[in-house]
Amino acid sequence: MRDLLKQYYESPVSAGFDKLGFSPNGVTILGLIVTFIAAIFISLGMLLVGGIVMLLGSALDLIDGGLARRLGKVSNFGALLDSVIDRLQEALVFFGVLIYFLTGPCDSLLSGFDTCSIGPLLAYSAFIGSVMVSYLRARSEGLGIDCKVGIMTRPERVIAVGLGLIISEWISIVILLVLVIITVLGLFTTIQRLVHSSSMLKKSK
Repeated sequence: MRDLLKQYYESPVSAGFDKLGFSPNGVTILGLIVTFIAAIFISLGMLLVGGIVMLLGSALDLIDGGLARRLGKVSNFGALLDSVIDRLQEALVFFGVLIYFLTGPCDSLLSGFDTCSIGPLLAYSAFIGSVMVSYLRARSEGLGIDCKVGIMTRPERVIAVGLGLIISEWISIVILLVLVIITVLGLFTTIQRLVHSSSMLKKSK
């Protein structure tokens, strides 16, 4: 799959941004701007448009690295900036979802709950789950451990949220289910990475 993406998406699109005069860091910032616009759409309840724009912004993540390799400008700062922007993008999307639930219409759920009370909590818990997965990888790699294991990494989260938003344009409860999945699997992935890192540290001794 990665080879197909590189051949039919990353390489040609990177070439296009190169012709337009973009730098790798410029593409990274552009992805943040597009995601910010997506968050605005989401907060206003325009979930279909927000989901599509969010996926477009996230798709630029594949381009900055490809463009950096194409231009021979791979750098530690570029990798650092990319990681920081990734976190900001996720924060913006979940914040948009949070605002949507706080200001949008309330739909009744089972046991007397409604989306206005459950939605914000799930948006927050999903964000925490996402942050913990990313933080544990960064902290482990700071200790010299390769830590990419887990079932709910960033690509899976991006696809889940994007599709969840799009489908929720017609079936509103879907985004709630997606947030539950990200929360639960985010916690599970955090445990996976913690166990993996612990094992690697013991082996290094």
